Amino acid sequence: MAEQYNSGILLESGTNEIEIMEFTIDGSLYGINVAKVREIIMSAPVKIMPHAHPAVEGIFKPRDVVITVVDLPKYLSVDKEKGSKDLFIITNFNKMYIAFRVHTVVGISRISWTDIHKPDKTVSGGSEGVATGIAQCGNDLVTILDFERIVAEIAPETTIQMDEIEQMGPRARSDEPIWIAEDSILLSKMIEDCLHKAGYVNLRMFPNGQELWEALNALPKERRLFDQVALVITDIEMPQMDGHRLTKLIKDSPRFNPIPLIIFSSLISEEMRIKGRQLGANEQMSKPEIGHLVDVMDHLLAEIKQ
Repeated sequence: MAEQYNSGILLESGTNEIEIMEFTIDGSLYGINVAKVREIIMSAPVKIMPHAHPAVEGIFKPRDVVITVVDLPKYLSVDKEKGSKDLFIITNFNKMYIAFRVHTVVGISRISWTDIHKPDKTVSGGSEGVATGIAQCGNDLVTILDFERIVAEIAPETTIQMDEIEQMGPRARSDEPIWIAEDSILLSKMIEDCLHKAGYVNLRMFPNGQELWEALNALPKERRLFDQVALVITDIEMPQMDGHRLTKLIKDSPRFNPIPLIIFSSLISEEMRIKGRQLGANEQMSKPEIGHLVDVMDHLLAEIKQ
């Protein structure tokens, strides 16, 4: 029987909390944001797809949707035979459904983002790593995997594409100061490269909302605000402080409220849009729509110049 999961909408907006679903691969604990999970089902036979990435098992159709199955143990280089009791965690992010094979599902923990710490390079593998955080869930340490990075490697055509920017043609250079909070090393580099290509050259990148918020509060008050930061772009999932908490702090602040803020996240759904609107985000859009992001940036920055 499949277990259905609500995508975290019960969490109060802007509280900096996350629900982590813990699962195991060969006895090791890993985690995924419950907001990415749609259901858990018993593993099922799949149709093998030729020329696919080695970690792609194939496809299956549990109901009316064809879903790609990723062998997560194989992706993580775990040498273990597939078992009849393995599970599929069916996810939905970046507007895609993907099933990940795991060995067991342990349960769900609600924790603060402050309880999730960035792993050092010996754990994460540096810029190529797939661990975005280490979470303290009760007495256990849980490795939070970068599922966006995994999908980007397996299917590069589904992630942020420079082609979208190149199709815009020649663009003027902009020195407007843009601040961006994004914890994924890979996606942060992709976003930075695309925005540079689009003419936005004055970018300041932050690995989480906490560091961006601290930098905002360190700005000298005697200087014009928009000369120091003209626009904030934030992911939702980030260690220490998530994007919803950052949005709430900025929009509740008389000093920083005028700064336009865009939520740019793989988790954008109708429920998440409701949260973002409640918190005061000026715009929200789903990764990997980088061309749409640039269009919205152009519009918001033109507005503050009026």
